[in-house]
Amino acid sequence: MRSLTTRRILSIALTALALIALAPAASAEPAVVTTTDGPVRGTVTASNRIFQGIPFAAPPTGENRWRAPQPVTPWTSTKDATKPGSVCLQRPVFQPGSPPLGTEDCLFLNVTTPAKPGTRPVLVWIHGGGFIAGSGSDYPAAQLAERGDLVVVTLNYRLGALGYLGLPGLDGGGTFGLQDQQAALKWVQRNARAFGGDPRNVTIAGESAGSLSVCGQLASPGARGLFHRAILQSGPCELAWRDSEFYPGVPAGSNWAPRATADKDGSALATSLGCADVACLRRLPSEKFLDTSIASPAIDTPVLPLNPATAVARGDVNRVPTMIGINRDEHRTFAAFLPEPLTPKTYADSLRASYGDKADRVLAKYPVAAYSSPTTAWATVTTDALWARTAHTITGQLSRRVPTFGYEFRDRTVPPIIPGLDMGAYHAAELAYLFPGSLPVQLNQEQQALGAQMQRYWANFARTGQPNGPGLPLWLPATHSVQGLDIAPAGIGRVDQVADHKLAFWSEVLDS
Repeated sequence: MRSLTTRRILSIALTALALIALAPAASAEPAVVTTTDGPVRGTVTASNRIFQGIPFAAPPTGENRWRAPQPVTPWTSTKDATKPGSVCLQRPVFQPGSPPLGTEDCLFLNVTTPAKPGTRPVLVWIHGGGFIAGSGSDYPAAQLAERGDLVVVTLNYRLGALGYLGLPGLDGGGTFGLQDQQAALKWVQRNARAFGGDPRNVTIAGESAGSLSVCGQLASPGARGLFHRAILQSGPCELAWRDSEFYPGVPAGSNWAPRATADKDGSALATSLGCADVACLRRLPSEKFLDTSIASPAIDTPVLPLNPATAVARGDVNRVPTMIGINRDEHRTFAAFLPEPLTPKTYADSLRASYGDKADRVLAKYPVAAYSSPTTAWATVTTDALWARTAHTITGQLSRRVPTFGYEFRDRTVPPIIPGLDMGAYHAAELAYLFPGSLPVQLNQEQQALGAQMQRYWANFARTGQPNGPGLPLWLPATHSVQGLDIAPAGIGRVDQVADHKLAFWSEVLDS
């Protein structure tokens, strides 16, 4: 066993040395960087250098559809990197019925650095969007890079059925989007130095499906050695919901699909499209795969042998310092998209569908009269029972094995993404503080000050594996507390997440 461990360490060390040797040198011209695939020209401002639309894998089209990411064809002339590449094929989230966005040729990333030279930590951001939407270019990173003295990389990965189709015998089935993320991380290892980044100090971070992706990479053997810290925002490794819990009328489900289920669903899709094999599916227009229900990464696979939540519970993960948190009112974002507001009756009906003979206890604990509306009451129940409870469990399990810092974003004054709704500190609200411009909201002076503190916490964590630094309120590890992030008068400080989300009640109700 000792010799095997020694060989593994030696192999990792030799691989790292090879990657450093292959890394291109930085260019004397700030706007031009020579990557391992060819030179790129970006944009230089007084505070930043920004490079957009850099391909990190070959287009996943034709024979490369539902295939592991393939190497880029190198180029010699300087490639324009002043605008984003195409987003991956998707439906507009906020415009149902609109034409699709993007193309299959979408495996691009963006690099943002401070303008001044230096060697810096690298933060790789994985976007959210339920594995069906979003892109790296949705997240302006100039302020975070400059204020945090970071190299920030944002990336695209295949979505929906194009990213997660399974079929019997299909190599890599159900995991192509996760493989894309790993290909981008390998690109970072090869190219970070050319952009002033340190490939030995890489943090992966993400929100929602991006956070679930981070947890997937924590559990993936293929990601070992590609990153050194992890940040999980509002995606605590698994959200396994009961009937009507995520949405009234929606059956029980999870973010992850066993490979057998992925293959079954993929086979049913192929049959519905008149195809008997993957070769036939590869000949169909990509738009044929837009409106399917396939959007869950597959477990029981070489890329993801275990459900990430199971891997965390067992300690079978890539062990790196971790930051993990949720928002105070997570599920109000999803409540905002209900076809119609709940009534007291439909609120009670939904709870009975979710909790059966225990629903009356839940109704007594969360009476309609205590909230601004039945919809807000229902969103509070789901936030506590699903999001907070899962996050608390995963945070505790991680903290037993790696340095772990828990947080809860609690600014209920953040402007709602849908004006006029009581959304509180909703799902994704913290993005406006970390990546100004990523949400269609305008922060006031107090909120901008909180954002500056959060950016410094995130940058400190990426640099050292712990978020604390001069002038910031002390953030203790999760074994002691969870840090609340809020504007004055509440401010930043420890919070009692167990009491605030009634977690003792939920343990009694759901574990008995």
